[in-house]
Amino acid sequence: MGQVSRRLTDMGLTLPPLLPKLANYVPTKTVGELVFVSGHGPLNPDGSVKYRGRLGDDFTVEDGKEAARLVTLNMLTALQSELGDLDRIREFVKLLVMVRCTPDFEEQHVVAEGASDLLTDVFGTQVGSHARSAVGMMSLPFGIAVEIEAVVRITA
Repeated sequence: MGQVSRRLTDMGLTLPPLLPKLANYVPTKTVGELVFVSGHGPLNPDGSVKYRGRLGDDFTVEDGKEAARLVTLNMLTALQSELGDLDRIREFVKLLVMVRCTPDFEEQHVVAEGASDLLTDVFGTQVGSHARSAVGMMSLPFGIAVEIEAVVRITA
């Protein structure tokens, strides 16, 4: 068991199973020392959507942060599948956090903290800290409340 896996276990977290892709794309794409992680959503282990709706109507900011945490765990599963070992991650370079929300919702950056906090808690600030954009969306696939994509730098 690697250091990251031990840290997840110590935090009481389990990575969900790798879910089948839902369209014509790959969940991750490695180019040199960068891994591009496709947009992931807040899916339960059985593939059903856990957070379907809009922030500002159906969900609170705290719900949004939990959705972002779940999305991040799903992304870590995809990275584990691609890399074989999460300890190969040298740093999270960039996150794009998309929040399905009402037009007057202005807390996208707070929702994104759910993902950012989880990454720094699991990987530490040196590896887990990243550049980030958090934006509001009128719609996301399958009605999900949060979608996140990432760029990660790895060891060869």
